[in-house]
Amino acid sequence: MIAGLEAAELPADAIEVGRIADAWGVKGWFKVISFSPEPEALFSSKRWFLLPTERGLKTFEGVARLAIKEAKEHSDTVVACAHDVLDRTAAEALRGARIFVARSSFPTASTDEYYWVDLIGLEVFNRAEESMGTVRELLSTGPQTVLVMDYMQDGKLQERMIPFVSAFVDEVDLKARRIRVDWQLDY
Repeated sequence: MIAGLEAAELPADAIEVGRIADAWGVKGWFKVISFSPEPEALFSSKRWFLLPTERGLKTFEGVARLAIKEAKEHSDTVVACAHDVLDRTAAEALRGARIFVARSSFPTASTDEYYWVDLIGLEVFNRAEESMGTVRELLSTGPQTVLVMDYMQDGKLQERMIPFVSAFVDEVDLKARRIRVDWQLDY
């Protein structure tokens, strides 16, 4: 096992939030490519779980836990350092590792803010209680986010998109795993 890593099990609520790009400096810091434009989960968690890169050079096997000392924004990227990763060579050995964080360690979202991962799989219904589909993914189009849903019609899997904005979204009920929208089946 690489210095600074200890064997671990991936938490049941683990979410992939980024990957380690490369070493940064000579004191064990490394660059992180965040999968979110607001990488708060990286900053709030002091335990990252790593899986080796899916392709390319694998410098470790299985799941490893990395104890993070500090993570911060630097220019257009995130940089971090970990306990026991003390030099550039140790940081380079982490290159390509996939970073997972336990969902339970994410910061609490503000009112009317949601983590995309929490919306995936929710059932969407309109005001008439007609099923609009199940959220498969979300797309960022710049000015707004769009819900992408799958639904069945005439035995075929179809796709529907609805802007995830207050003009169309009446309610998100995470406990009931439902979203209610002001949208018609024929839009």
